[in-house]
Amino acid sequence: MTMKTLNQHVEITPGISSGKPRIAGHRITVENIVIWHERLGKSADEIASDYDITLADVYAALAYYFDHRHEIDQSLEESRAFVNILRQKFSSKLAQKTQKLTQHGEGQVLHG
Repeated sequence: MTMKTLNQHVEITPGISSGKPRIAGHRITVENIVIWHERLGKSADEIASDYDITLADVYAALAYYFDHRHEIDQSLEESRAFVNILRQKFSSKLAQKTQKLTQHGEGQVLHG
């Protein structure tokens, strides 16, 4: 049986997941793990179970994050800024329809 070392859990491959660090053999990025764990409050066990990866994979991704925190946080912020620009540029079709209905009085709920 071959034993995996810590550095074999996270890999970076140009052209896969935009070259971002990810769980070896998966498209799950370190950023995904960070968001799920640090921002959404999922436990390492939940992440491993939900995404069919090992607990060691999750902890390796978190260790990688803490070793490269500045660059990963910067990447997350750039992604957030990009999404905000897109949201400003292209409003959702649902919001447009809701606004039209409200402007025409069609958005009122009838109680019967």
